[in-house]
Amino acid sequence: MDTELFLEMLQFDSTSSKEREFSSFLAERLATGDCVLERQEVGDGTENLLFKWGDPQIVFCSHLDTVPPYIAPSMEKAGEHDVKYCGRGTCDAKGQIFSMYTACKALCEQGKRNFGLLLLVGEETGSYGAKAFRDKYPGGKYVIVGEPTDNCMASASKGTKAFEITFRGVPFHSGYPQHGESAVLYFNDFVNALRSYRFNDDEILGETTWNIGKLVSDNPQNILSEQLTFRLYFRTTFASDSQVSDLLENISGGNAKYKFDADKAAKWQLRMSVKALGGDTPTRYTVLDGFPAKAVSFGSDAPQLTNFENKILCGPGSILVAHRSDEHIMLSDMEKAVENYIKMYYALSEKIKL
Repeated sequence: MDTELFLEMLQFDSTSSKEREFSSFLAERLATGDCVLERQEVGDGTENLLFKWGDPQIVFCSHLDTVPPYIAPSMEKAGEHDVKYCGRGTCDAKGQIFSMYTACKALCEQGKRNFGLLLLVGEETGSYGAKAFRDKYPGGKYVIVGEPTDNCMASASKGTKAFEITFRGVPFHSGYPQHGESAVLYFNDFVNALRSYRFNDDEILGETTWNIGKLVSDNPQNILSEQLTFRLYFRTTFASDSQVSDLLENISGGNAKYKFDADKAAKWQLRMSVKALGGDTPTRYTVLDGFPAKAVSFGSDAPQLTNFENKILCGPGSILVAHRSDEHIMLSDMEKAVENYIKMYYALSEKIKL
């Protein structure tokens, strides 16, 4: 494997919205006389890249962006024959890009055609690159999406639902809180109610989870909060996906069905507004014989790539270290991924008689 190429890739800060320098490097570095490169402007200064060997019916796909902050790469020996690569993007998802490109190069050297390598922007911030690609380009029979799945094929993945929520209070001197209404306390009551709410169980994807981000209430400490806003982000299952949407769409109107607990809820439900920001539905994936498989709880570009008939989700690295300061990937995991991707190509090409 050309590990010097991988180290070069890790030198780029390609956190979301900063992918352009990285994509320009890959366009120059990976494009050879054996393939045709198509570059697609997404409209925000970033670009998707599609490397084509013939007419791609099997497309390897991963994403160019990483989550912030950028962490410079480092490496260390791990035993006699292995290497541990550390830094932002090592396992999510430059390890996938490197493994897929290495597999494509090997397939080309073996005289194979009709496959491609698709690199998308904006996966971490809403799959903007995948949506742009889907809306303009025809797909193919199969897309193999690279994400950190421990080299297991994902049998299914959770969906996502995002909401922007605002609570409105009545500002007043904090020494006399009885004369005002704090948006922070409404938020607190809502979160406590949500923590006690039971979502439908799912035998495949397990429990429904949620997280809060972008929390803002910039009132002075001696004045009751007039307004609080935040993002509420769900990981949904086949059993709970529609339940989550129904809950959040109706809750701000004081719908009796969702009055968790009478007195407090009657107040905050009338003091809140909810804006749905979209998301993905839970997805089932193609699993090939001879590969280990498991369900995963994270999202990816795969649900947005509706221009492909079949989707596979598989890649090296562990999701348990993605987005962390100690993000890393093992050289042996990438070598296994290359082997897997080549096997997938042969299995799929037999199915569609390439």
